[in-house]
Amino acid sequence: MEINNSRTAQQTSPKGRRIARRTAAAAAALVLAALGTAPAVAQQPAGTPGAHHQATTQGRGTLLGITPVARLDRADVARFLASGGMDTGTVRHGLRAYRLTYRTVTPQGAPTTATGLLALPDGGPHRLDLVSDTHGTMAHRDYAPSVGEDFGRFAPYLHASAGRAVAAPDYLGLGKGPGRHPYMDTKSSVTATVDMLRAARTAALRLDRPLTGDVYASGFSQGGQVAMALGKALDNGADRHFRLRALAPVSGPFDIEHAETPALFDGRVNDTSAVFYMSYYLTAQSRLHPLYKDPSEAFRKPYAAIVDDLFDSHHTEEQIIPALPATLKELLTDDYYRRLQHLTGGLLEAARAQDGNCAWKPDVPVRLYSSSGDTDVPIANARHCAADLAARGVEVPVIDQGGADHNTTYMKSGPQIVRWFDTVAARR
Repeated sequence: MEINNSRTAQQTSPKGRRIARRTAAAAAALVLAALGTAPAVAQQPAGTPGAHHQATTQGRGTLLGITPVARLDRADVARFLASGGMDTGTVRHGLRAYRLTYRTVTPQGAPTTATGLLALPDGGPHRLDLVSDTHGTMAHRDYAPSVGEDFGRFAPYLHASAGRAVAAPDYLGLGKGPGRHPYMDTKSSVTATVDMLRAARTAALRLDRPLTGDVYASGFSQGGQVAMALGKALDNGADRHFRLRALAPVSGPFDIEHAETPALFDGRVNDTSAVFYMSYYLTAQSRLHPLYKDPSEAFRKPYAAIVDDLFDSHHTEEQIIPALPATLKELLTDDYYRRLQHLTGGLLEAARAQDGNCAWKPDVPVRLYSSSGDTDVPIANARHCAADLAARGVEVPVIDQGGADHNTTYMKSGPQIVRWFDTVAARR
């Protein structure tokens, strides 16, 4: 979940909620100007399917193409990160970034393709540890890390400039992938992420920066949930080539049933975000779970006729937010408004399909990052996650960034995570 949150009147307006993206765009020119110097490996044919990984199905993770998208020197990276208000003290290298196209599967298990960003440091060790970075909510496909010079690039550039390879999946239906994004379907986001790791392994070898197999997982908002679920999958042996070393999700909606959904109705989530997230969530999840037979069961007029099309991955937040009402009460029918406060049936099924990813026992260090000031993903989510882990004998700190809003929570947490990953790596 990634739309800007703030308590100021300016930032809760549709225009103000895009400040972070527009700030990033100010730094984009220096990045785009460097593209001409990227190595010419665009859309190379993949090698023998499965040559660099086993135990895949239907060619999952097979690399189909590598497209250079950016090359930055160290100063360029520092300027880009600073444009978002991020501490640049961990910037040690320039970087090269590539869009990878690879094979994966749909939520139903059918073959499809997806894209993602691979960022490699210029410098550092020849063999690289890998950071898996999973991004937050994005409505328009061009905001995805492999396409947009935007919020989705801050984390990959931060970690790559610190000396690690970064694999940042766009998820299904975003970036250059076909179809619509199955928003908040954690299972398919994890399969797309695991397959991105596999494609990154092949691409890094081809680019003469082979990977060690050690994975440091992080992610923000929607991606915080995905990062936790990815850690669980890797711990369960999702791919024998990758070893989870540390896990640091930021502001993940870990408990939709008991934390995030109640917060939509008691004021802990601001109204603009509540309307945006719930519209996106219901329209996407209705294609996966029996939420309603017709949008008019859930949405009032005139929104029932337009809401699904608004989230077709071709509308921006500037277009979506003004087209929706100011509150959930105005968006939803009376019946659906009540049902969301007492989840049953398909709504409960959809929530529980995403929840439970903290119900395991990691044998690697874990830190949860959040903010008591976050009114997009309240800190209760992180606290519930920590309680689930504690019930299994794993004490995990919840690092509270205080009054920071949603996006600022990541900007403060990201450099702290880099330094913590450095500490974990030094203990090997």
